[in-house]
Amino acid sequence: MPAGYRIRSMNLRVGAVAGLAALLLAPFMCRAQSMSPADLAQGKILVAPRDSPDPHFANSVILLARYSRTGALGLMLQYKSDLSLKKVPSLKTAGKRTDPIFIGGPVELPSAMMLQRSETEPPGAALLVTGNLYLLAAEPAILAALHDKPASDLRVFIGYSGWGPGQLEREVRRHGWHIFKYDESLVFDPHPETLWERMVEKTGRSIASFR
Repeated sequence: MPAGYRIRSMNLRVGAVAGLAALLLAPFMCRAQSMSPADLAQGKILVAPRDSPDPHFANSVILLARYSRTGALGLMLQYKSDLSLKKVPSLKTAGKRTDPIFIGGPVELPSAMMLQRSETEPPGAALLVTGNLYLLAAEPAILAALHDKPASDLRVFIGYSGWGPGQLEREVRRHGWHIFKYDESLVFDPHPETLWERMVEKTGRSIASFR
């Protein structure tokens, strides 16, 4: 058998094996990252691509705190501000707490919301996001958590990111977001200022692995 023929046959076999491996591994990789509207759900993490067309969401990592057919509400995880609790009118009575304030998005900036990590349902108007994570939007519930819970289990936000019916799905179809599964460590990441860069690097590695 000519040497050239043997080499071409070997290359074909290697290519076939590589293709089969990609098909077998693809479902596992898709669980971590997706760009399909069908994978949108409450608790998922949205990561803006490097070429995001919307300046309001450039370099953003967003938790979908609420999601349904009627729309979605998200909170930016990377935008830690220099504001103190005393600068938020509804939280002035929080005492000497020095929790950082995160900018959750451009909608209703004066309004405060909170994400709380808790093994049990917090008292008051707390909405389960997923796992042990709850969303608090009522002032009494937020103040109660600030009086009783450690800062390591809380994230305080002003403003939020909102989408109307079908709007977020359309953005995903236009490749406007990478969708990641819920990860508690991302919500309470100790270095939010570098969170987007770390997450967007993961999207690049995942895409390269399919080539």
